[in-house]
Amino acid sequence: MTRSRASARGTAAAALAVALALALSSCGAADRATSPSQARKLAGSAEAVRARQATESRLRDVARAYADRTSLALGLLVVRDACLAGKAKQWIEPNGEDAYQVRCALKVTAYYGADPDRIVPVLDGVLSAGDRTGSVVPFTHGVQGAFVAYYRDRGSRDPEITQMSVPDHTLSWDPVRDRRSGLMIKEPERCPADDPPMDRCAREPGTKTVAALRERYGMVFALELTSPQYYEVSKDGRVSADR
Repeated sequence: MTRSRASARGTAAAALAVALALALSSCGAADRATSPSQARKLAGSAEAVRARQATESRLRDVARAYADRTSLALGLLVVRDACLAGKAKQWIEPNGEDAYQVRCALKVTAYYGADPDRIVPVLDGVLSAGDRTGSVVPFTHGVQGAFVAYYRDRGSRDPEITQMSVPDHTLSWDPVRDRRSGLMIKEPERCPADDPPMDRCAREPGTKTVAALRERYGMVFALELTSPQYYEVSKDGRVSADR
């Protein structure tokens, strides 16, 4: 009797293993992870390259606009570009990384020097640039004017807030009243070895540092611009690309 039960259990287990193997073998492309070679092929396609170039050019133009239309002095620019291959079907706690074959995102961080003794006209100039119709600077006196008022009010004891932000666009700066070193703009992370088209990093100029900017001008501003998804190919083949 015991032997018969063991045999039945063994047969059931074998049948389950066969069913599982058949199920896995019948999985479609939508259930599998994107292979490294396929991800590279998609990330290096002509359409991906066009989207990459258009997005990087647009973000660089925004960074340059701050230097051209305000008193901020552009000293360092870092470009990070990364493409990720899609994962296999996530049956438990899916996070969306199984919905695409490849997804590419780009980030540009620009570092500027400024005179801390002129923080009021510096910020006023940034907001004035944003006030202009069609400006790529999203910050205006109507929304962010309190920042200028805070620094103009020398007797204010309110906590110093050193960041203005809208989606995908953040401007931060060294504190002027609270000069603790831990609150200062940090150096950018060291660029890893390039592995295009999956991973690319550019630092311009390569030898410039945040510390050198701060020593020359007195304080540093950092502008972070992101394009969370400039190119994506879904598991069902649909393509989304910036143009």
